[in-house]
Amino acid sequence: TYVGRPETNEPRMNAMKRLGNGLSDGYHHADALSVQEAELSLLRRLGAPADVILLVQSNLAITYTVLGQQAEALRIERDVYSGTIKLNGENHHDTLQTANNYASSLMNLKRFEEARSLLREKVPVARRVLGESHELTLKMRSVYACTLYKDNGATLDDIHEAVTTLEETERIARRVFGGAHSLTKAIERHLQNARAALRVHETLSPKG
Repeated sequence: TYVGRPETNEPRMNAMKRLGNGLSDGYHHADALSVQEAELSLLRRLGAPADVILLVQSNLAITYTVLGQQAEALRIERDVYSGTIKLNGENHHDTLQTANNYASSLMNLKRFEEARSLLREKVPVARRVLGESHELTLKMRSVYACTLYKDNGATLDDIHEAVTTLEETERIARRVFGGAHSLTKAIERHLQNARAALRVHETLSPKG
C-alpha cells in the first residue's frame, strides 16, 4: 500500500493532472510539459498500472509534437506502441491507434518508408477488425497516402496510389460523417495536395 507516503496523496495527483491539462488547454505547452514529465516520473515510482502510464506518455508525446520536438515525440510514441501491444495485443483498437500515432511521428520526421511499412502491416488489420468506414481506419489510410505523396522520392505510381486512396477514403468519410466533419475536411485537403503533386509529376515525367 501507499499509506504514509505523501507523494501518493490522491488529491495531489489529481491536482497535478488538472494542472497539466489546464496548461495544455491554455496553450502553455512548455509549462504543461514540465508537469506531465513530473506526473510520469511519479506514476512510475508508484508502480502505477500500465494503461495509466501509457495514457500519460501519449499526452506527453502530443505536447512534444506541439512544441516541435518531433524526435522526443517519436521516442515516446514508439514506447507507447510497444507497451500497448504488450497490454492489449496486436488487433486491439488502442494498438491500432498508437500505431497510427507512431506512423504520424515517423512521417513528421520524413521517415516515410518506415511509416509506410508500419501502415502496410496495420491498415489491413484495421479494415478487418474495425471496418472500412471506421474513423480510425480512414485516418490510417489517409496517413498512409500522405507518406506516399509527401515523399520527395515518390514515383508516379506512388502518387497515383495516394490519390486513389484519398479519393476512396474521402467518399467514405463524406458518406459516414458528412462534408462538414473535421476528418472529411482533412482528407479533402490531403487529396487536393496529392492531386497537385500528381500534376507536377505528370508534367515532369518524360513522355513515352
